Amino acid sequence: MLKVFKELIEDAKNIKYKDPACKSLLDVFILYPGFHILIFHRLAHFLYIHKLYFLARFVSQIGKFFTGIEIHPGAKIGRRLFIDHGTGIVIGETAIIGNDCTIYHDVTLGGRGNSKYKRHPTIGNNVLIGTGAKVLGAINIGNNVKIGANAIVLIDIPDNSTVVCVNKIIQK
Repeated sequence: MLKVFKELIEDAKNIKYKDPACKSLLDVFILYPGFHILIFHRLAHFLYIHKLYFLARFVSQIGKFFTGIEIHPGAKIGRRLFIDHGTGIVIGETAIIGNDCTIYHDVTLGGRGNSKYKRHPTIGNNVLIGTGAKVLGAINIGNNVKIGANAIVLIDIPDNSTVVCVNKIIQK
């Protein structure tokens, strides 16, 4: 449990560092729904991996009610995720998000098809996903990728790329 608390403090410090509008850690703890949903998700994910599926979904739905952010308890989220604004974000059950990522509002990390196995994206480390982007299917997004606002991503994206529109990749 101490590990979870340390990771939440790390998340809060990361949010304060990345958001120029944030004045203090107290702001993060009280005013940031992107931080609040991480608390709900960590609890829901713990319950999920211990096969308490109904209780896990219940906790995640409470989090969605309070924050407007929906993260399935099965999703795996790395360290120092910064969810900026957050309203309308949906992250599916088999999604995996690496460390040091930033996600803006109205983003969907969604599934394609009805497989019981991997059907949501895997996001690498240090990825920025712009407002309104849709990343769909069991695809891989590399490290250090930037996905532009309202982009629709349906294919694997290599490391150090920028994606705009529908699968238009601009290599650096």
